Amino acid sequence: MPKIAFIGAGNMAAAIVTGLLAQKVCMPADLSCLGGSGASAQRLTAHTGIRLAASSQDLLADAEIVVIAFKPQHLATIDPSLATLTAGKLVISVLAAKTLARLSAAFPAARNIVRTMPNTPSAIGAGMTGWCSLSPLDSADRATVLTLLRAIGREVEIPESQIEALMGVSGCGPAFVFEFTAALREAGVAAGLDRDTAQMLAVQTLLGSSRLMAETGTEPETLRNQVTSPNGTTFAGLKRLEAHHFRAIIAETVQAAKTRAEELAQG
Repeated sequence: MPKIAFIGAGNMAAAIVTGLLAQKVCMPADLSCLGGSGASAQRLTAHTGIRLAASSQDLLADAEIVVIAFKPQHLATIDPSLATLTAGKLVISVLAAKTLARLSAAFPAARNIVRTMPNTPSAIGAGMTGWCSLSPLDSADRATVLTLLRAIGREVEIPESQIEALMGVSGCGPAFVFEFTAALREAGVAAGLDRDTAQMLAVQTLLGSSRLMAETGTEPETLRNQVTSPNGTTFAGLKRLEAHHFRAIIAETVQAAKTRAEELAQG
């Protein structure tokens, strides 16, 4: 793996660094980072042993891969010297709502630019990342991108025109799952369970159901039907979901997230 430099050292940078080291894709000496005014870079280097660079020039001197991982709003005010310092390097962005066109304007001499949309389960190596590139990747750069993204979970290459839709499903999706889990917990409390028991039941039910879908590859509707007896308890619950247009609510939720992502990308 070529040497990788991280501009920004927050949660997503930490997730990628941790994944790469855990899978022994890289050694700490292969990775370096540069943070902003906060202490995130110091924490990351102390925790992982990667190098803390003294400046942009120091960070990028021998790096082949540059991961852009600062806050998205900072793209408009980055050090102008980065346009030159990233010349000939592969730039990989994890910035939400920053298009390839905007990234290309900021890093015009990069040999290629990859836009990614990871999600928060990346922090435990269970992420889902959609990605696209400015131009087709050569075999070496493609291998690097896949290795890096697979260190934090699964990845899928999609057209940039679909990134906002992906954001609505997998980027924002964890928050929707957390909200459903909280609702299931509170429903358990309302039904007579104590809160700790309801929390455990809700979390384990989500975890087990997700693993069952993932490990069997079975369509969720098929698994739903397998646990639904005619006019039984599950049937009664599903009828309430149907009566309150559960699927339509989820569709509207994802569409709202997608629409906002499109607005941010144009801003």
